[in-house]
Amino acid sequence: MKRFLTVMMAAICLLSCKSNTSDMSTIYDFKALSNKGKEVNFADYKGKVLLIVNTASKCGFTPQYDGLEALYQKYKDQGLVVIGFPCDQFGHQEPGNDEQIEEFCRINHGVTFPLMSKIEVNGENEHPIYKWLKSQAGFAGFDPEHKLTKVLDEMFTKADKDYASKPDIKWNFTKFLISREGKVVCRFEPTTEPQGMEESIEKELGK
Repeated sequence: MKRFLTVMMAAICLLSCKSNTSDMSTIYDFKALSNKGKEVNFADYKGKVLLIVNTASKCGFTPQYDGLEALYQKYKDQGLVVIGFPCDQFGHQEPGNDEQIEEFCRINHGVTFPLMSKIEVNGENEHPIYKWLKSQAGFAGFDPEHKLTKVLDEMFTKADKDYASKPDIKWNFTKFLISREGKVVCRFEPTTEPQGMEESIEKELGK
């Protein structure tokens, strides 16, 4: 019954945001479902700097949870909120339900930042927040120094030689930095480690 109610709430939340994301000007125009099944109004985050990340528990980038939590702990008192959106669209690397995902994150990575209900970030059933995020910041390119960049580039080029020109989310742990005014400041691809975003975060925090 609990699972049924969670699914129903997610569907209602999705439909309520579906109207027309092109009319949405800030993150505050959106709502999403938390991993506890409660509707979250992003207007409640006004004045905060947000870091929105699509996450997965069985990915080569999963250790980034540690770095994300470290950023959250370091800057939360200055206004940073990290928000994780679990997603199972990339290599079936997030197979668990919301409860299992939260337990994994807490036990293995000490995650205390907010986690949302599992969503899709690309395609017909993509969450409206991600449709808007992608419209605000396209693919930023993989870090040429990262050890997985060559593997990722070859994999995506094989599937679509023009992949780099498209704004879709390429893989787990793509990050969007949102200003205190609710605008997308920049997009970081999975090959950008959390510590590599620190300067940009401090700038938005006004440090």
